[in-house]
Amino acid sequence: MIPIFDGHNDTLLKFHMGKREGESFFDRSEEGHIDFVRAQEGGFAGGFFALFSPTEGFDLKEHLVDVEGGYRVPLCPPRDQVSALKDILAMAANLFRIEHASEGKLKVVRTAQELRNCLDNDVMAAIFHIEGAEAIDIHFDTLDILYAAGLRSLGPVWSRQNAFATGVPFNFPSSPDTGDGLTHKGKELVRRCNELGIMIDLSHMNEKGFWEVAKLSNAPLVATHSNVHVLAASPRNLTDKQLGAIRDSDGMVGLNFAVSFLREDGANNADTPLETMIRHFDYLIDKLGEDRVGFGSDFDGATISNEVGDVAGLPKLVDAMREHGYDDALLAKLGTKNWLRVLEKTWL
Repeated sequence: MIPIFDGHNDTLLKFHMGKREGESFFDRSEEGHIDFVRAQEGGFAGGFFALFSPTEGFDLKEHLVDVEGGYRVPLCPPRDQVSALKDILAMAANLFRIEHASEGKLKVVRTAQELRNCLDNDVMAAIFHIEGAEAIDIHFDTLDILYAAGLRSLGPVWSRQNAFATGVPFNFPSSPDTGDGLTHKGKELVRRCNELGIMIDLSHMNEKGFWEVAKLSNAPLVATHSNVHVLAASPRNLTDKQLGAIRDSDGMVGLNFAVSFLREDGANNADTPLETMIRHFDYLIDKLGEDRVGFGSDFDGATISNEVGDVAGLPKLVDAMREHGYDDALLAKLGTKNWLRVLEKTWL
């Protein structure tokens, strides 16, 4: 079984919002996509565990408007820094409680060597990642404190506006060129992350912000959970020009399992074949090279194909990739080696 290190999951958010209330991460569950037991069944070696502050009282589905050939959804309302930080601290505390309760079976990793050790010793590796920088104050005091606590990856935006940048809406079809890029403080955030060795995640960033990060950052460009715009015209996906910049920076892209970012029609339909996912893998490998592509599932944060189901279904996807012609050497790169490589180049 090929081990998979994954670019994004929202499992901590599920627990935070009470959707896994009363459950333990270490017991097999029928809820959500990830728990420790199913992860072991699926060869899940770990991943970026996202901390995200949701917009309370705002349901994207309720604001979706059908239009000819697709749909429109407004950007979510912004979050204030204090309440966002409260959410992030609560989820971080739960991540560290899970690490403590694991008795050495799960580790929050802070260096590439720690990640390598986990991969070599069958210890689940968790990266402390924040999706949307609302919890970060404009003086960056919280950034330094969270880094000391273990923060090693940060997406400046989710699909809303904050003090640093503006994310893309969930429209379809749409270009990622949807608005303003980085603010003055957003540019400073990029520089601070470079100085600390915090990886910058370009998923959810609009195109103008993407190019500003590309100009400012001295680190590889990474989108932890995004797909191919020419195959599925979501603004969450990457254009060929963006893929070229990621390739030239020696960065990488993690393939998002969300069916609405995979399908040509943008539909949120779980009846989506594995071949649709492999088509995006093929395109990414063609544009980026086989050393710059990985997995970025969005488990527990998206509707995924019924043929995968949850983390225990990862071997079904790997088997389909193997049948498609991917050999074990390529699968090992996509599974773990490429994430390790890019983090070795990014983290201090």
